[in-house]
Amino acid sequence: MHRTLIVTNDFPPRPGGIQAFLHNMALRLDPGRLVVYASTWKRGREGVEATVAFDAEQPFTVVRDRTTMLLPTPRATRRAVELLREHGCTSVWFGAAAPLGLMAPALRGAGAERLVATTHGHEAGWAQLPAARQLLRRIGESTDTLTYLGEYTRSRIATALTPDAARRMVQLPPGVDEKTFHPASGGDEIRARLGLTDRPVVVCVSRLVPRKGQDTLIRAMPRILAAEPDTVLLIVGGGPYERDLRRMAAETGVGDRVRFTGAVPWSELPAHYGAGDVFAMPCRTRRGGLDVEGLGIVYLEASATGLPVVAGDSGGAPDAVLDGETGWVVRGGSPEEAADRIVPLLGDPGLRRRMGERGRQWVEEKWRWDLLAERLKALL
Repeated sequence: MHRTLIVTNDFPPRPGGIQAFLHNMALRLDPGRLVVYASTWKRGREGVEATVAFDAEQPFTVVRDRTTMLLPTPRATRRAVELLREHGCTSVWFGAAAPLGLMAPALRGAGAERLVATTHGHEAGWAQLPAARQLLRRIGESTDTLTYLGEYTRSRIATALTPDAARRMVQLPPGVDEKTFHPASGGDEIRARLGLTDRPVVVCVSRLVPRKGQDTLIRAMPRILAAEPDTVLLIVGGGPYERDLRRMAAETGVGDRVRFTGAVPWSELPAHYGAGDVFAMPCRTRRGGLDVEGLGIVYLEASATGLPVVAGDSGGAPDAVLDGETGWVVRGGSPEEAADRIVPLLGDPGLRRRMGERGRQWVEEKWRWDLLAERLKALL
């Protein structure tokens, strides 16, 4: 019977977009034919207990490596080969092509018939570095298919591959659970809890890191407030940039108009999207193109919730927006451009409604998890 081994460093309970992508896909594969080989989230009692509890809830087998960072070392590769043979797996899905796809030759030699490796934003960065390009080229040659998120990442990664490997690339983006993210997700309750009822709200849901552009939104607030004086910027999520962002809000004079929720439980995430009138994350590319947005699933989750979106132009973020239909793409790092798109949306309920409805329709047509999971099943 056909079985699949997923080899990944990115899997819950470790938080993050890639982790959510893999878990959602795994839940839509046949659990009786699936084995996951993943790293341990973090050491210490809290991390171990969270990992054990999470694994026990899964409908498929999860095997944890003792390390917190799974790499294609000889030891880890031997363990992957053992699992492949022990469970009779005939296909392998590398949750992130770089660097775990370097295990592919060993797994092929152990009997794997199909090897699929998924690329994200960081592989587009690898494609720009000479040594990393060579490793990416090896991964492309030793797997059957490299998947890509969108045209931006495909075009960058393909330059590092042989022509044959580039032709074998297939698009496989993350999806959206349209039954979880929807216009009636509970936004009014969050607004009431935060004291934001009847106030215009710009919401940004993301990790707090410089690339995402929360600082751009803070710098845009004086311009937004000049047109819409009651506006509040709701920043949802946690991360290492929070202290800097709080200081920036105070120095900009908008400290009382910026609300930080910190990390919120996943179950409350849809409602926090719904608390906004406009979703904005004007992400930007950093570090000479090495720190880039792979796609930006948050834009699609916001669209599914019925919100218009304002996205940055970093990497593949524009692939998640129909510019002028579901929202707008602005130059990342430009508070003026961000404000000039946000203000008309806050002032025009009809425009917000039309863009939100078009975004919801687009998600249902193209970005549902069940459609994308069928594509993965065919590849495997």
